[in-house]
Amino acid sequence: MTNVNYKMMTMCMVQDGEKVLLINRPDKLGFPGYIAPGGKVEFPESIVDAAIREVKEETGLKVKEIFYKGLDEFCEPNEGIRYMVFNYLATSFEGELLENPPEGELLWVDIKDALQLPMQDWFQRRFPLFFDPGTFEMSFVWDGEKDKTLKETIKTYNEAMIIKS
Repeated sequence: MTNVNYKMMTMCMVQDGEKVLLINRPDKLGFPGYIAPGGKVEFPESIVDAAIREVKEETGLKVKEIFYKGLDEFCEPNEGIRYMVFNYLATSFEGELLENPPEGELLWVDIKDALQLPMQDWFQRRFPLFFDPGTFEMSFVWDGEKDKTLKETIKTYNEAMIIKS
């Protein structure tokens, strides 16, 4: 296939000790359930800058220290779409949470309890990888017509860190 539509996204898990900040996204916004902040990478911003911006827009917090955690990609050959989600973990931040966040209610959740909350299957699968040492790479080829995963690749790598100055 020669015409592929590439979409770059970010997700940034915000951690404070043994808790993480999740958004309870309503049905009307798509991807309902609990999810970490994130969204589209705007051209020509860098991917890490997009992650930091999305946290600020969706939560009100300003990220001070951020770690690159991995790539999650989803390809649908029939539609010619490749989503690439660059995942980060923010462990230092400043500011106050928004009173009326645009993407849904904000909730600090114990990491050990988070997987008990309603969330999308793909986020539930990715969630533990934010806290494992090193980085991860997940790739899924999906046949939307048959509602079937055609290929799945999941790998983990050694530690990688980015510090925003």
